Amino acid sequence: MIRILLLFSLLLPQFIFTQSTPKLRHQGAEFELGSFVLNGKTFFSKDAVFQRKVQDTTYYQVGKLNLAFWPEKALGEYSKYALRFENNNTGDTLTLENVVPFGVSEERTYLTGLGKHGLSRTHLFRPGLKPVNVIVPDNAWHLGYADAKTANGENYCALARRVAWNQKIQRRRFESILLPGGSTTYQYWVMPYQGGWQEGLRRMFQEHYLFDLEGKQFDETLYQRSDLQWIRKTYAMHLIMAWDKDFYDPQSQKYRYDDFLKKAKTLYGGDEVVGIWPNWPMLGLDQRNQWDMYRALPGGLKALKQLAEMGRKKYQTKFFISYNPWDESTRWVDHHTGMAEMIEAISADGVVLDTEGKSTPERQAAADKVRPGVIMYSEGMAVPRDMPGIVSGRVHNALYYPPLLNLNKFIRPDFAILRVAEIYLEPIRREYALSMFNGYGTEVNQFRPGHPNWVEEDYRFWGRTLRILRENAAVFSQKQYVPLWPSQRDSIYINQWPGTEKTLFTLFSLQAAGYRGTLFETPVKAGFHLIDLWNHEELKPSEKNGSWEVSVDLEAFSQKWQGTNNEGAVGAIAVLPNILEVERKGDVLSFSAARGQEIRIWSGHPAYDQTPKIFGISAQQIALHKVFERPEGKFVIQLFDHGELLDEKVIVVETGLARLISQKATFFPNKTIPTGMVQIPGGSFRMKVKYGDDFIPNPREYPKEELNIPAFLMDKHPVTNAQFAQFLLQSKYRPKDTTNFLRHWQGGKIPKGQEQFPVIYVSYEDAQAYARWAGKRLPTEIEWQYAAQTSDLREWPWSKDAQVKREQQVITETLTVSKLQVDSTLCNTGNGKLYPVGSYPKGANPYGLEDLVGCVWQMTNDVYSNGTNQYLILKGGSYYLPASSWWYVEGGPRELNYTQKLMRIAPGFERNGTTGFRCAR
Repeated sequence: MIRILLLFSLLLPQFIFTQSTPKLRHQGAEFELGSFVLNGKTFFSKDAVFQRKVQDTTYYQVGKLNLAFWPEKALGEYSKYALRFENNNTGDTLTLENVVPFGVSEERTYLTGLGKHGLSRTHLFRPGLKPVNVIVPDNAWHLGYADAKTANGENYCALARRVAWNQKIQRRRFESILLPGGSTTYQYWVMPYQGGWQEGLRRMFQEHYLFDLEGKQFDETLYQRSDLQWIRKTYAMHLIMAWDKDFYDPQSQKYRYDDFLKKAKTLYGGDEVVGIWPNWPMLGLDQRNQWDMYRALPGGLKALKQLAEMGRKKYQTKFFISYNPWDESTRWVDHHTGMAEMIEAISADGVVLDTEGKSTPERQAAADKVRPGVIMYSEGMAVPRDMPGIVSGRVHNALYYPPLLNLNKFIRPDFAILRVAEIYLEPIRREYALSMFNGYGTEVNQFRPGHPNWVEEDYRFWGRTLRILRENAAVFSQKQYVPLWPSQRDSIYINQWPGTEKTLFTLFSLQAAGYRGTLFETPVKAGFHLIDLWNHEELKPSEKNGSWEVSVDLEAFSQKWQGTNNEGAVGAIAVLPNILEVERKGDVLSFSAARGQEIRIWSGHPAYDQTPKIFGISAQQIALHKVFERPEGKFVIQLFDHGELLDEKVIVVETGLARLISQKATFFPNKTIPTGMVQIPGGSFRMKVKYGDDFIPNPREYPKEELNIPAFLMDKHPVTNAQFAQFLLQSKYRPKDTTNFLRHWQGGKIPKGQEQFPVIYVSYEDAQAYARWAGKRLPTEIEWQYAAQTSDLREWPWSKDAQVKREQQVITETLTVSKLQVDSTLCNTGNGKLYPVGSYPKGANPYGLEDLVGCVWQMTNDVYSNGTNQYLILKGGSYYLPASSWWYVEGGPRELNYTQKLMRIAPGFERNGTTGFRCAR
């Protein structure tokens, strides 16, 4: 009996250890592994039931899950563990989410999901405060983070990330769906930290890049290049499509880029960058590749270079082009070669990487060979492992209502971020305010048409936020940035931006009634003072235990904007060194500065539509009534050094001492039917259409009632090269803009054997000129569709009951294109080869019209304007069907009721290899 007791006592420590719940340990500190949510219920590791231990791996059971837990690495700086979740005990499907190290608790700070938002549900939880919605890297939405204290008050932090899985799991942005037999593994890192809770986050996010680069050093090469650092001070950018009238006016046939930049300068201080986009959604209409679309713009590359140079010289605005890596089906040019040639020809300063969240060394090298300083700008934010290869990117507008705090900025403050915003839908002051709050810029994406009447007012508000970002740029790229500085009001948030001399606090308030009073504390700094940069007021803080208690004045906003992208108020408080010496005696203002470049004095608040009086820094005096028209009210005196605000003083002088635009052509009818035309009998018709891409809105004004269509004539075939040549010979017609005019002809003559091919490379104006010469006109869209569909509303010409399928075919995991199933004896199915008209007589419709589909896109008379841009309507599809991406215009033969837009810029751009026309009368 004694031997048994002795043996049991020897085994007891090991027995207790193996029976214990899983723990996270580092250098003697021990914590519970944490918590997770399974099928909506929260479980804690302390509830785990021990099963067995095999070497270093201990097995547990929690609810319906098996857990396998083992240590992976114990370094001096941190310890690393792994936990595998296994669905082996049930035939049910289990949903795993919200894996949090140490476990969720009201007593600690932690990160995990909240709610069921499809794109952004990660929140930061702090004791006693409301959760704050945050943005994290796109490969880390599932992460869990928490901090904890030991019994003796030491601070620890831990991170959990999903790193492995088997084939019986469905990985989602926030959840892991474990099918029977499914498993997924999370790694845990645990380490100590010192200071406030933000310092724990700093260790995981900023020092270790969320362990995306574990075992590797961050390559600082691009960030140390002085030629690329200009992008860090880019806070205002516009991306504009080439057919936007702010860039080019199709009516006057003139570029308006100068006017756009000039107006921007007044409203919000101008753009550091403007990017021009002439490709999607028109790329793939014909064989032109993405670079050809630039060449096709009015004046070609020479004109674009002149615009780029003018913008830089006159407005300090750089010029970006776009790169579409998915462009694989059009005229082939090596992508790096094409990009480099375009950068050089246009003198572009940067490249927008469409659909990409990262760059490659080859892309940067291709740009560097042209000249230094060319920026790669990704469409999405680079995740930490990709950040060494690119220095700028966007907060995508897929998150239309963006989370309040962007922790990507915390990871790498010198990575240039711009938040994408759109102006067509509703006022978006919240967008501009949050960009300033997070210390980065805004890219106004003007792709969607629409300029509401409140845009200019919002731009002026944007200008106020931009002024604070631009004049204090030095602090917004410092690693000492502290998110969510302690605030005395839960609904008012503060970020601290310490610099080498000054410190800035950006504020964002969700109190609709506004707020005025004490808000936060900051350490007293001798020789410094406090300025409210938003309201331009001197602050007089009270001192308490070595800190200043800072009072603020935040604006109210209408309650109707709560929950929208126009809610909230913003503020900025600066701790500035006392450099300016300012004194007013009556009407005389005396000022000087010991260092700096210039002193600016404003009557009232600084604004981009106002001009300050500028002076040197030497001691001087001015008489206010002689220098300023209104020598009363507020005067703001600012000290600058190369655009950076060094100091500001404010004085107040008491009072007493600012639709369908085309018209159908008409001709008297002939009594006989001209050769080549067919009679379209009158009849009733109900217009129904289907569209492709609706990014630029399609027409919505088609008649809903049944129409009575009078009889008319329509060309049996599209106009041919031979017919167009006869027109040129007899009319002596020559367009004013000859760019791409009959580009497929050789030396002004029809290529041998192509006389009966449909004429292409003609513009709307060219087609109208031909029609007038022939005593005809272009058909309206309604006429074309009625003549093609006939009164029985057939979808395809050859039979009312034709079964033609356009099936979606998956080429890769992310690429879907159309596959057409149609009898190749009825029409060209999209083989890329143009042919003589009349080659498919079996495909004629009952009225005798041929080549209605699969030949060339056929222009109609209808031109639409949406206030931003113009387009004309094409019908019928074409012989060309690009297949490598669903972003292309979807060509090939198209249903008779299908409508395609051709964006109007200039005749030279609109002329292309797949568009022709036929006439009516």
